[in-house]
Amino acid sequence: MLRVLPDPAPSVTERQSLSDGPADVDTESLEVATVRERTSVVSQVVTLVAVVVPAAGILSAAGLLWGVAFRPLDLVLGLVLYVLTGLGITVGYHRYFTHRSFEAVGAVKIALAVLGAMTLQGPVTQWVTDHRKHHARSDSEGDPHSPHLAGDGIVGAVKGLWHAHVGWMFTTKGMERGAAYGRDLFEDRTIRLIDRLYLVWVVLSVGVPFLVGYAVTGSVDRGVEAMVWAGLVRIFAFEHATFAVNSICHTFGRRTYDARDQSRNNWFVALLTFGEGWHNNHHAFPRSARHGLALAQVDVSWMVIRLLERCRLVRNVKLPTTAQISRVPRVEVASA
Repeated sequence: MLRVLPDPAPSVTERQSLSDGPADVDTESLEVATVRERTSVVSQVVTLVAVVVPAAGILSAAGLLWGVAFRPLDLVLGLVLYVLTGLGITVGYHRYFTHRSFEAVGAVKIALAVLGAMTLQGPVTQWVTDHRKHHARSDSEGDPHSPHLAGDGIVGAVKGLWHAHVGWMFTTKGMERGAAYGRDLFEDRTIRLIDRLYLVWVVLSVGVPFLVGYAVTGSVDRGVEAMVWAGLVRIFAFEHATFAVNSICHTFGRRTYDARDQSRNNWFVALLTFGEGWHNNHHAFPRSARHGLALAQVDVSWMVIRLLERCRLVRNVKLPTTAQISRVPRVEVASA
């Protein structure tokens, strides 16, 4: 059953502070909320693997290192895993675990958490606490990955885009893994177990393509080939598609709503991320399960949520009412 967001609509400030979310956030006590001095070494290593190793995989797969071929099996397997693990982030980590846009049965919760972890974007609690802080402090001091805090001019813009796209994962990622931003998840025994097994999901993410390739062809070489394309290259592709939401969607695109930040709607990023590129809509209505609010704004993640609801696997899906949407000031500003 669909549920609209509570009426009357919360103010922009309330929406941005997540006070209508699963865990109240006091944006005035961010210094206390920060529970780590720096990004952990393990997180930095996994990030390095996710960002650098797949790039090496692309070179090798192109024949520049050891001449690995590219075959239909690699393409199909890569696309299937891109979709499944990507939805683990967009439907799972983001709309379900972070914003509680709907309720899910236990099997769906577990599946979304594991699939999201297989993107190598971090454990559930790390991703969620970072993202909740992003909403609480969006494009202002304390935002872990804003592109607008690195100074003025071209140099500041380039530094900001780099920080928002990749750099933040080596400096500010995972510093908010405390009760202020994640109490509901830390109190969930299932999520704690899935988090503890995070490195298992990392291995599984590249191991499954190898096993499928080997099982289908009986060749170790073809298994390695599948691991490169459907494992490393697929991870690389979705990592950077997601990174683009942080960088591109806070710099380039159209601002439909005044969400008190620089979030923008970008159709190309939405295409790559199953609807996450409708980012200005999301910042205006963060608890909405649907980000593509206009008819022409294709939102695959929303379609999946609706399908799961029809199958009675999720319920209490939240959407803003027409009245709530009309109350948020419209700006319609485009950025080249």
